Amino acid sequence: MSTTFTLDTATSRANPTPAPMRRLTVPAIQRRKGGEPIVMLTAYTARMAQIMDAHCDMLLVGDSLGQVIYGLPSTLSVTLDMMVAHGAAVVRGSYHAVVIIDMPFGSYEASPAQAFENAARVMAETGAAGVKLEGGEAMAETVAFLTGRGIPVCGHVGLTPQAVNALGGYGARGRDAAEQAKILADAKAIAAADAFALVVEGVVEPLAKAITEAVPCPVIGIGASAACDGQVLVAEDMLGLFDRTARFVKRYDDMAGRISAAVETYAGEVRSRQFPGPEQLYPAEVSKK
Repeated sequence: MSTTFTLDTATSRANPTPAPMRRLTVPAIQRRKGGEPIVMLTAYTARMAQIMDAHCDMLLVGDSLGQVIYGLPSTLSVTLDMMVAHGAAVVRGSYHAVVIIDMPFGSYEASPAQAFENAARVMAETGAAGVKLEGGEAMAETVAFLTGRGIPVCGHVGLTPQAVNALGGYGARGRDAAEQAKILADAKAIAAADAFALVVEGVVEPLAKAITEAVPCPVIGIGASAACDGQVLVAEDMLGLFDRTARFVKRYDDMAGRISAAVETYAGEVRSRQFPGPEQLYPAEVSKK
């Protein structure tokens, strides 16, 4: 049976309890092509997965955790061990969404055999439903190799952060006809290799529409188009935990401001000795004789 986690009020730790609903599956996501839009967010911890799971169809354990969690300058330093540890936590914290885990830079590009070895480890040690990898036509053989051996793959074309050095930065892609044709060909190649879904990131809007119409698998946009079959954002970006975000991010809250205000209040109460108060203390018990 699928499990979710609830907080034990005695210990404030998460404990598994039976979940009332079944987890979505990769085939269920595939059937959403052209239908109800797919809701996807990143998740890196069990607690965030618990909070977001009921509202999302997919949770992506993105290699963006390098910047979001570890403060790294890019995703290039993220290791397979990091992805496995965070992926397992997100699977434990969820019971409804399809959990997909990014293959980090250097873990799949050398050969299909290398990709299978590392993807198989991710699947076995996390319980995730599939993996995501970046790249277009050059990675089609690898995608086909994985899918043919039972590992569902979500592709990723357009702005591919792991190739930031080759691309020269994080700017939008597809601004000229030649690049548009290349990205469209990349998308078609990955879809033809049996990827069950495709993330299209940071491309001009008409190109995102053209890709969505051209491939049979669901297209999940990020900085792409509302016409895509779904959308994904980094959760910490849309929650307002960072001061600077990409143009394509809509901030749905100001969590950074709210956290700062709460910590400021706590600091003031500690310094004025208002905290801890009577409600937070354990009074001595008077023995009765």
